[in-house]
Amino acid sequence: MKTGKFLGLLAAGSLFLAGCVSPEVVTTNNIDDASLTCDEIKTQMGQLDEIRAEAKKGKTASGANVAAAILFWPAVIGNYSNANEAMNAANKRHEVLVALAKKKRCKF
Repeated sequence: MKTGKFLGLLAAGSLFLAGCVSPEVVTTNNIDDASLTCDEIKTQMGQLDEIRAEAKKGKTASGANVAAAILFWPAVIGNYSNANEAMNAANKRHEVLVALAKKKRCKF
């Protein structure tokens, strides 16, 4: 009986953790940055906006985050930490792309 309850809680916790936000953590500099075109720079900046939006979700009190806090509070700490890391990395990458766009005299 106790094993059944444990497995039930484990399954429920897994479902809630699956709902946690896990934004991508981008690299600041890429080897091929110098060869990017203005359109590619603009596309990457748009992707960074999406990553930032996903990271903001990880820092808010969404239903999944609240449920995770109730069932498995360490997940909230990990989720928040990952969101901060993703946000910082996206901001640093954005700075690199802005500098590159200025150097290439991109207009957007």
